[in-house]
Amino acid sequence: MTEKRTFYLHDIPLDEAWARLNAALAAAGLDAPFPGETVPLDRARGRVTAGPVWAKLSAPHYHAAAMDGYAVRAADTFGASEVSPVSLHEVSPGDAIDAVARPALPVNTGQPMPAWADAVVMIEYIQPKSGSELGIRAPVAPWQHVRPMGEDMVATELVLPANHTLRPVDLGALAASGHSAVSVRRRPRVAIIPTGSELVAVGEPPAPGKIIESNSLVLAAQVEAWGGIPTRWQIVPDAFEHIRAAAAEAARDHDLVLINAGSSAGTEDYTARVVEELGELLVHGIAVRPGHPVILGMLQPVPVIGVPGYPVSAALTGELFVEPLLARWRGQQPEPRPTLQAVLSRKVLSPTGDDEFMRVTVGQVGDQTIAAPLSRGAGVITSLVRADGLVHIPRFSEGHPAGATVTVRLYKSLDAIARTVVAIGSHDLTLDLLAQYLAERNMSLSSANVGSVGGLLALRRGQAHIAGAHLLDPETGEYNVKYVKQYLPDRHVFLVTLVEREQGLIVPPGNPQGIASVADLARGDVRYINRQRGAGTRLLLDYELEQRGVAPEQVAGYAREAFTHLEVAAAVAGGAADCGMGVLAAARALELDFVPVAGERYDLVIPAEHYTSDHLKPLRDLLHNRAFQAAVAAMPGYAVNQMGQVAAEVKP
Repeated sequence: MTEKRTFYLHDIPLDEAWARLNAALAAAGLDAPFPGETVPLDRARGRVTAGPVWAKLSAPHYHAAAMDGYAVRAADTFGASEVSPVSLHEVSPGDAIDAVARPALPVNTGQPMPAWADAVVMIEYIQPKSGSELGIRAPVAPWQHVRPMGEDMVATELVLPANHTLRPVDLGALAASGHSAVSVRRRPRVAIIPTGSELVAVGEPPAPGKIIESNSLVLAAQVEAWGGIPTRWQIVPDAFEHIRAAAAEAARDHDLVLINAGSSAGTEDYTARVVEELGELLVHGIAVRPGHPVILGMLQPVPVIGVPGYPVSAALTGELFVEPLLARWRGQQPEPRPTLQAVLSRKVLSPTGDDEFMRVTVGQVGDQTIAAPLSRGAGVITSLVRADGLVHIPRFSEGHPAGATVTVRLYKSLDAIARTVVAIGSHDLTLDLLAQYLAERNMSLSSANVGSVGGLLALRRGQAHIAGAHLLDPETGEYNVKYVKQYLPDRHVFLVTLVEREQGLIVPPGNPQGIASVADLARGDVRYINRQRGAGTRLLLDYELEQRGVAPEQVAGYAREAFTHLEVAAAVAGGAADCGMGVLAAARALELDFVPVAGERYDLVIPAEHYTSDHLKPLRDLLHNRAFQAAVAAMPGYAVNQMGQVAAEVKP
């Protein structure tokens, strides 16, 4: 029997989706902070106070000496000076003070003051004389060097307000004010149910067609970071009865249920039907990207969110819905993230009717802060890892041109942004190693793969510190100089060699089609995958084709583009292409065969003002670091003999 395909009820704006959810939460009495529970202070850090906390005791609860010295009556010291010292007489606890002229009782910091004393003379200002006689040459004022009772707080005084997140210092204040426990908001319990017959557990090797289930790890970590208690279900197969049973069980003892995947409109997407049967379906489809097929509903009276299965969509759904909801129940607002204004490194187009949330890398280049958009695919989990921040592109804006100023909500600190090297240009596997070694030096590398020409254009716009390039001049055989003069005619630029590497045709293991050279791409039975326009690898291919009299239109797949060497290798490894141009290291990384075509030099193009700056000193030093050079040289097809050397200096 063929399963019936489901359809979105309605694709609605984000604010309307929240309005429907808020109305349902209010009807269920779930729109207010959770009640309190009492926990010991040693388990209260990070929890949120459920009400105001008042001091049971004053702190200190007695008049205390604030210094090591002698407790005295301040009036007994008046008139003391260098030329006319005043004599005091040391006494012991229990002595009859009335019979002693100018008594002085030894005290240590924190000890109770005797009832008759109102000041402390520091021990370094005491001059012993004969017997019990002491001398001082300066007076003390009343209550000098004394912590009076209640100096810190007075009994019944407010120590902490309601809805306050408890820090380590707050625990100390509570203890000092007489508390051993505190009433805090109950932590929301969140069930996370991963669904999908194609999923395998972490640690289990995935067969073709299977996917490692990682979303529940991300969602659980988000819930924990936002003050909730996550419970991860075992993987539930794509069967209506199984998903229904898991959701019903989760709703019995959790405050929120997240059903991951199955929220779209495929034949095995059952989440909407499950929500309808168990409760009320509020929303099916929201005009946001990524995260379009979000489901919101109530499992009477527990809210449920159908979280899309793609990793980026799942993480964003957590940020848009789960974080605000958990914050509300904890009596707080979502943790504010720092924001800054940045300039987009390239044009971005956005669907007219959707709110888009685009992940970017961010770096400071001169007096500009640059935001470089990352891959916007909902399944590109590496964009989550590499992202420095998030840019909201509102509905109906249609995107932004290159150079537009946007607001970035940051995932990292402003200080970390200031310690970032921005690299835009050609892709090379060495850049990943470079990022690792820079991280060990408290720096980060923000890289965007736009091709060699794209990198030079970014330098011309002042949007990068460095650009990777390997642009061959077919007339002279020289790399990059001609193109730097063409695209950066008014700039003083250094071409610094990063590596020499081997380029060739990446083919399946055993080279089943017997591809021997670039000329074989014209056979018609070879499915090729190309690099993007402006990439040095594509220029190399065009040069090699021209040398052999092969026109681009003779190459099946010439118009199909990839943006990195590894993307080319993955296409060949997955059977989507028979061949593609790339570096030997990319072929070996995916256990593919390789047909050598040419050796080439890959340079870092660095404007003079950056090359000589302190900001790039860690990078310059790293290019001469033996450990880094050895790590690069260990990669197949790479040579580091010229690494760090200035191959050319181009002046206006």
